[in-house]
Amino acid sequence: MSMLTPPGMGGQYRIKGDKYPRMRRNNRRRRIMLAVVASAAAVALIGWGTLQLIDVFSGGGKANAAGRARQCKPTATPSSEKSKPVPKPAQITVNVFNATPRSGLAKKTADELKARGFTIGKVGNATKKYDKKVAGPGVLLGPRSAADTALPVLATQLAGAERQTDTRKGDDVDLIIGTAFKELTKKQDAERALAALGSPSPAPSASCA
Repeated sequence: MSMLTPPGMGGQYRIKGDKYPRMRRNNRRRRIMLAVVASAAAVALIGWGTLQLIDVFSGGGKANAAGRARQCKPTATPSSEKSKPVPKPAQITVNVFNATPRSGLAKKTADELKARGFTIGKVGNATKKYDKKVAGPGVLLGPRSAADTALPVLATQLAGAERQTDTRKGDDVDLIIGTAFKELTKKQDAERALAALGSPSPAPSASCA
């Protein structure tokens, strides 16, 4: 037994030569440090969550949302699409045909349209295709090129009229009086509709401050 070996000790604690027994380091301090760090993180997380709940229940979230909503306001901006110019009534030649059994409607209606500025073409009874076959107030018939020009203008004079196009040549349009026809749209209402048609409202767009 070596002289460095204390009396009564042997086995694995016996010191031989220049070798000494290795003792494990105590991990208790490491565990304590980890526990302290974890506790601090938990406390911070709980505090942040509490502040969020207080903000929600005190109306802070609603106030922020309302503030964001107030920042964006719809503003009217001119449309980038170029629409065809709306013709004036004097530039539109209207043929007036009566598709009902009542006599005199075509001439009376043509005279009223002339007084409102339209140019009148043919006046008479409707063709066999439409005679007594138009159940509504009337049919507005014209070439395809009149679908978004002359026909909308003429439609301001007879509410509820059906619009149709055909393959005719020329720019004339027809007003075919139907069974439900009573009279043309009131002049003041027709003028307002015509003014709105010539000056469409610009499309709204969102503007955020």
